Amino acid sequence: MKNRKKSLANWGNSFLFLGPTTIFFAITVLIPFVYGVYLTLNKMDTPTDPMVFSGLLNYVNAVQDTQFWSSLWLTIKFVIATVFLVNLVGFGLAYLVTSGIKIQNSMRTAYFTPNLIGGLLLGYIWQFVFVQTLPAFGEKFGIEWLKLGWLGDPHMSFWALVLVTIWQTSGYMMIIFIAGLISIPKDLIEAATIDGAGPFRRLVSVTLPLMVPSFVVTIFLSLKNAFMVYDLNFSLTKGGPYNSTEMVSMHVVNKAFVQANYGTGQAEAIILFIIVAVVTGIQVYSSKKMEVEA
Repeated sequence: MKNRKKSLANWGNSFLFLGPTTIFFAITVLIPFVYGVYLTLNKMDTPTDPMVFSGLLNYVNAVQDTQFWSSLWLTIKFVIATVFLVNLVGFGLAYLVTSGIKIQNSMRTAYFTPNLIGGLLLGYIWQFVFVQTLPAFGEKFGIEWLKLGWLGDPHMSFWALVLVTIWQTSGYMMIIFIAGLISIPKDLIEAATIDGAGPFRRLVSVTLPLMVPSFVVTIFLSLKNAFMVYDLNFSLTKGGPYNSTEMVSMHVVNKAFVQANYGTGQAEAIILFIIVAVVTGIQVYSSKKMEVEA
């Protein structure tokens, strides 16, 4: 009898603490995802039209959509560029603001602030910079590459997106790296110094191996953000010029809501979800195997 009451009490406590979170997760994530999969199996031309079962036709159309794969390939290039540079800059900033310089607290605030600006607003701000400020600066000082319209050139507009992404997200990654750097035992650094290791050797042989858990988190976040970028892409370039900077998330939204092809757009979203899940899963699994303990 006592064991039964104890099990009921444990079940009640579990439901009390986990129940609201589970219900909220189901309402906001699980149910919409399942309904999204259901939409991919149906065809409708407008939101008011009745859904007609179409089987895997939407997935066939998604696979045959060449623009979808072109935008996905562009997104992969964007992912490679931003994941590497964001983590490099973020770690560099973290290393700088934990080096003991006098204004390091102010620098932490300054570097983190861009992350607080929303992607849409940030895109419009930098659109003014690329269209008005930089060309005027280049004209005044005779710098040819600044005179060019960054957002009017397919190659430069891509790197404009990369630059703004680095500026926005490096500060957030810096905070994660700071936590990792602070957690490294001081006696290991002191022991390496006594053994004659210089700053670079300490960084390579001691600091970086112990920072792998932080890199697991930051690479996961930067991968996810890069694959799913939309707001910055919309406000800065709107996919132009001539769809040359249309990332895969923007293509999916346009397919579903601009072209009113809801079933195919949702199928492409599911394909994108599977790709991102596989890539991030492999990244976390392989990175975890590299972790070492202090």
